[in-house]
Amino acid sequence: MSGVAYAVSPVGHPAGCFNPHDQFVERNPVSEYGSQPQTQASYGGAPQQNPYGNQPQQNPYGNQPQQYGNQPQQYQGTGGSGLVGKRRNPLAAWLGLPLITLGIYSLVWIFKTNKELSQYDSRIQVNPTMSVLAFFPGFLLIVPPFVAAWRLSSRVAQAQRAAGVPECLPILAFILWMFVANTGVLYLQFEINKIWDRYTGGVEGQQVPHFG
Repeated sequence: MSGVAYAVSPVGHPAGCFNPHDQFVERNPVSEYGSQPQTQASYGGAPQQNPYGNQPQQNPYGNQPQQYGNQPQQYQGTGGSGLVGKRRNPLAAWLGLPLITLGIYSLVWIFKTNKELSQYDSRIQVNPTMSVLAFFPGFLLIVPPFVAAWRLSSRVAQAQRAAGVPECLPILAFILWMFVANTGVLYLQFEINKIWDRYTGGVEGQQVPHFG
């Protein structure tokens, strides 16, 4: 044989060939930039912080309930509605103010009471001016004041029915008014105040529902 020498590669791994075992060689998990493992971001050693801190985001409106939620209605009636009238002192309406005004306030009371009752319940049909005229100068004809007193007493009972309060006795109011020193005015004013007292916190002219 000749003297030519041949390079012999290890068994199973010919020279110049790819060794698949190389890709499974375990590598050191340390960072190429140092001997310690890379644990922080490239911007510095300190971890990036939340600019808002660790506090939970707060509601700018607080924990207060909504202002326009499902608030319960103050009054829940049966469908009809009307205006609250003025609450008057029964003694003043019956005796005090009529004495001071020489009887003029009695006519004013008749006018205002009829008007307020009709504004509270539209089913009460009345002309307040005609009610006043029935007393003066209607008294000259004797009959008109009796008719007007009876009708006003009945209107008070009707308004009480709409308010859902116990009704007065129109016949009692009529007798007291016509035959017992006009005390029917005292009685009726007490009964009218019960209507307005039905609406706690209500003010004159306020729109309120009916209950009957």
